[in-house]
Amino acid sequence: MIQSGDHNSTRPKLTEEAGQVALRDHVEAKAYDARLKHGPLIDADAMTAILDDRSVVRYPVGIRFDAGPLAPGEFAWPQQLGDRPSAGYCLFLHPCFESQPEIWPLLVAYHIPSINYGEIVTENEAELFGATLLGMEVESYYQALCELSDAIQEGVPS
Repeated sequence: MIQSGDHNSTRPKLTEEAGQVALRDHVEAKAYDARLKHGPLIDADAMTAILDDRSVVRYPVGIRFDAGPLAPGEFAWPQQLGDRPSAGYCLFLHPCFESQPEIWPLLVAYHIPSINYGEIVTENEAELFGATLLGMEVESYYQALCELSDAIQEGVPS
């Protein structure tokens, strides 16, 4: 007979670290699956298809080229449109990138995890998702985003 409390001793303890590992694994798998389904080349058209694919992006997302809601040097920011995520998001992209659709996937991919999972997502998951989706090393993806952000601050689109 199991005594009260004994069943907990065999159950693994969930830690914040284990949760982050599980989230990272899930984010990476989601990006990999999206790349298989919509790639291997993820261009602006493929990114539009990804945003419309509810197996990849949980909520509707529209893109608007407008720097108004962006902080200085920020390349993009997703704004929730209603009280609930299911109302969708507007992803504001810096207007200096509007004429450069080859760059859009870099900018958009970074924000998909935070649109899907909210505040639990860190820059680590965002970079992992973007790099995996685009078939890049995480460090290369990070450097590309830094260069794009620096170009905004310098007033010179890349």
